[in-house]
Amino acid sequence: MSHDHNHHKVSGKNLGITILLNLFITVAEFLGGILSGSMSLLSDAAHNFSDVLSLIISYTANRLSGQKATLTRTYGLKRSEILAALINSATLLGLAIAILLEGAKRLYEPIPIDSSWVIWLSLLSILVNGLSVLFIRDDSRNSINIRSAYLHLFSDMLTSVAVLIGGLTMKYLQWYRVDSLFSILIAIYLLFTSWRIIKTSLRIFMQFSPENINIEEITKQVESLEGVKNLHHVHIWQIDEHEIMFEAHLDVTNNIRISDFEKILEQVNILLAKQGINHVTIQPEYSVTDNKQLIH
Repeated sequence: MSHDHNHHKVSGKNLGITILLNLFITVAEFLGGILSGSMSLLSDAAHNFSDVLSLIISYTANRLSGQKATLTRTYGLKRSEILAALINSATLLGLAIAILLEGAKRLYEPIPIDSSWVIWLSLLSILVNGLSVLFIRDDSRNSINIRSAYLHLFSDMLTSVAVLIGGLTMKYLQWYRVDSLFSILIAIYLLFTSWRIIKTSLRIFMQFSPENINIEEITKQVESLEGVKNLHHVHIWQIDEHEIMFEAHLDVTNNIRISDFEKILEQVNILLAKQGINHVTIQPEYSVTDNKQLIH
């Protein structure tokens, strides 16, 4: 068996700072929306508030996933990050649908507002969300959980850009439909990005084989090793984004000693490690009468 659990550690401090920044801009935009009568600012405040919730979920999941395994939780709480990514992305998907519907409605019923509030607060939101994106950008490359929060923040920055353009257009051209057009485009973008993470999260939860793993090719490579007769009852799945699990039954050609089988196992581990598989369990067999199907 091979066990290698080293992977990137996400910075909880960066997440904490990002939560505070987004809480600040949420309150600022909410007050600005009330004072100016701007629904776009209130909508952006709601979007920012969803960011705060997603970041809190991500922060909590990040802390939980670092807990050690126990006798009752032999894998620890590593899947908490996948659960957080699923919740965050589902929230983002719902928000995108709401923005899409509201944007379509505003195309037909534009509402005049105080554009000065919209311009200055959208600029502040762009600055805050831009800083937040920079804080967690590196972590987002190594964690699907943080990547879902990163997409929340990046999409909100794009939303604030649309609000800013809308504010400038309303101020100088009195054309109130432009904000709705940008909101619809952003909503479509959010639908695609959030669905991609939802799909990945569900594949991990349902214990599907990773998309980049070719089971038939792996089987051919293992069966080409000296002393190996057959590989069957193969299962490949993920615990989280980093740990890929592999288990199988392996028929050997001769009735060998355990020490000889360990030499074969070492070669198997080397082959699987090239595929990113870091947790291997092999059951050795010799002259065992059972179903030899690859997947059983």
